Amino acid sequence: MRKPEFIYVTYIETSPEKLWEALTNGDFTERYWFGVRLRSDWKVGSAFEMVRSDGTVSDAGKVVEYDPPRRLAYTFVNLSDEYRGELPALATFVIEPYGKLVKLTLTHEGFAEDSKFLLGISKGWPAILSGLKSILETGKPLDIPYAAMKSES
Repeated sequence: MRKPEFIYVTYIETSPEKLWEALTNGDFTERYWFGVRLRSDWKVGSAFEMVRSDGTVSDAGKVVEYDPPRRLAYTFVNLSDEYRGELPALATFVIEPYGKLVKLTLTHEGFAEDSKFLLGISKGWPAILSGLKSILETGKPLDIPYAAMKSES
């Protein structure tokens, strides 16, 4: 039986370097990731955190791969009580030139069979990556209501 995973592919009109910056620069991530700042020194083995605007760390993990501007991988799990006991899962971003576009493939894997975390990221990643695409192509993020996204069934 295959392990549960989440895969998302999108094409963005940008350069690999600009996409890389958008994925790794905390000032930039705040603009499309519901106000969350990614924090790390991006060295393999280093801590990785998602920091809310109030300063609390919502998710944490470790940097697994850092190969600019081609591959980025980190583990993380949400630290809320809702996801207590979940194992950190691996998110891998592959960036490939595709004509004047960039193909971004996200694979998030390493979930337990009945993972609540997998259900959560399956709602979150499409919204986050749609916002990323929008801001890189238009300069403006999407106005996706975070609370409405969390309450979808």
